Formats: sequence, C-alpha cells, structure tokens
Amino acid sequence: MKDILTAPFMVEMIRTTTNMYAQGWDERNSGNISLLLYEEEVAPYIDRDNVIRSIPMGFDAKPLAGCYFLVTGTGKYFKNVQYDPAKNLGLIRISADGCSAEVLWGFSDGGKYTSELPAHLMSHMVRLKADKEHRVIMHCHPANLLAMTYVHSIDEKEFTHTLWQMCTECIMIFPDGVNVLPWMVCGTTEIGEASAAKMSNARIVVWAQHGIYGAGRDLDESFGLIETAEKGAEIYMKIAHLPRLNTISDKQLRALADHLGLNVREGYLEV
Repeated sequence: MKDILTAPFMVEMIRTTTNMYAQGWDERNSGNISLLLYEEEVAPYIDRDNVIRSIPMGFDAKPLAGCYFLVTGTGKYFKNVQYDPAKNLGLIRISADGCSAEVLWGFSDGGKYTSELPAHLMSHMVRLKADKEHRVIMHCHPANLLAMTYVHSIDEKEFTHTLWQMCTECIMIFPDGVNVLPWMVCGTTEIGEASAAKMSNARIVVWAQHGIYGAGRDLDESFGLIETAEKGAEIYMKIAHLPRLNTISDKQLRALADHLGLNVREGYLEV
C-alpha cells in the first residue's frame, strides 16, 4: 500500500483545513469538512477489507451505502490537522445498510467523525441529485457573513442581491444565489434536513448567527465559494453605515451574466 499521507486528496485536505484556520473561519474545534472519494482513489492507500471499527450514525444514509468520505473529527482543531492527520481526520465508508460509518483509516485516538456528519450526508445526497460531479460539503464560521445576518434581512433574495452588488465576482461565483436559514440548534436532525432542502437549488446555505455550508466539486471550489461570499459580506459590513453613492445595478449585473453565460437565479434581478 502507498502512504496515504501522500495521496492527493489527503494533501489537499490538510492544506485546506490549515488555510481555513488561518482565515479565522474555524476557531477552536469549530467547522467540519466531508470529501466524497471514489473507490479507485482510495484503493492504493488502504485495505478496504480492514474495517478498524464501525460507528452507528443514528441516521439512515442508504443512498450513500458503499461511498467513501474523508471527514474531519469531532472536537478536533483544524490547526492541528497538519501536525497529526491520523488523529484529526478519518476515512470512512458508509455501511451496506446505510446506518453506520466504517472507519478504514484515522481517528487514531479513538475519536469519531464530526457531529455534523448526518447533516453533511443529507446535503451530499441532495447535491448529488443536482450535480453528479459534487464532492464536498464544507462548514465554517466566516465573521463577516455572520455579522451580516445580524444587521441585514435574511430574506434569501435580498441577502443574495446585496452580496452580488458588493463585488463583481459574487454573481460570477455563485449565480445560483445564497439560501439562508434562521438560527436553529446545531447538530440536530432538524437543521440537517433544513440545510439539505436549501441545498437543492444553491451551493451556499448561510446559518444565521452561526456559519455557512458550502458545496462544491472539489475542495478548491468549495473554499473559493465561501471565500467569495465572505469577501462580499466584508465589503457590505464596511459600507453598510455609509451613504452609498455608487453600486452595481441590476442592469449591469444582467449584462455581466449575459456576457459570461451565467445561469442566474430566476427572479433575483429586476431586469
């Protein structure tokens, strides 16, 4: 077997978690990531017949039975992933009945997957229906997006429209818009189901006064999606209290969308 720490998916996961912590998005042990992997990707690095232990999930993920995921661990600090990946990450396979996570590598201290795993899996199932190339669910706490949910309407159209107006790249990176949930208790089936429902037509779901869920085809895309939304929110928080003398109009946003061939969320531009 090859050294799993040299696997491209492992190298990128370590880089991503390290960068997210450096951005200030994942204080202490907050935040979590799950990366869907194909069997041919993991086969050179692990013995797929050697299940270290099986952890009941308390959730039925039968549509994902047999799927592999590299996930962050519960209670783990993103800043420590680079120093001890085997302790802070785990490679799991969803059991045949969809009710357990089979640990194939990692969680070396006896730990387990993130407490948000059921919410991740629900969102993975929804995003795979929308995009067969979907691979990543990423959750973190970008400060400006959180701040924005305190002072801006959390109506999805209004929230999206404001972000689109903050910098040109926003509508380019998330033309599908941003969906928003009001504050809910985290780590519950209820917030998982609500988030998954919101993932059906957008790759960003903001949890008001809490954080963000981002989905993508790879770690770079998911990180960049959140990074761009956070930049838009940062600009908004810097200017929200000031008179706005200039902005990007809906006519200009439509012209940009048409020029780039963007499939912009229906009804979100008034032109």
